[in-house]
Amino acid sequence: MVQQTQRDDMTWYQCEQCGMLFDEREDARKHEDNCDAEDPSYIQ
Repeated sequence: MVQQTQRDDMTWYQCEQCGMLFDEREDARKHEDNCDAEDPSYIQ
């Protein structure tokens, strides 16, 4: 389930599995459906 949080005077939507933040609830929901709860491969 996507969590809603406030940061920098904005509303963000956070993936509960990996913690990634999104500015659109639908984007977060789509991500969470495919999230493997591991660090994204593009972060090094």
